[in-house]
Amino acid sequence: MSLTDELLKAYEHQIEQLVLVPSSGGVFEVWLDEDLLYSKKATQRHAYAGEIRQLVEARIGPPAPPPD
Repeated sequence: MSLTDELLKAYEHQIEQLVLVPSSGGVFEVWLDEDLLYSKKATQRHAYAGEIRQLVEARIGPPAPPPD
């Protein structure tokens, strides 16, 4: 499952917008609002499986249940 799919599936009722911006030079960053949650350049490694979701959850809490 891709990172995009993972986040959209988990937070489908909370995500208002998800933007993917192509880059070069091995840059991979994940921002939430104005906060940098993860930077491959800063960590010098790829994110572990589930790591980005954990960072999102730490910032905004667990996914909300679907509306009734």
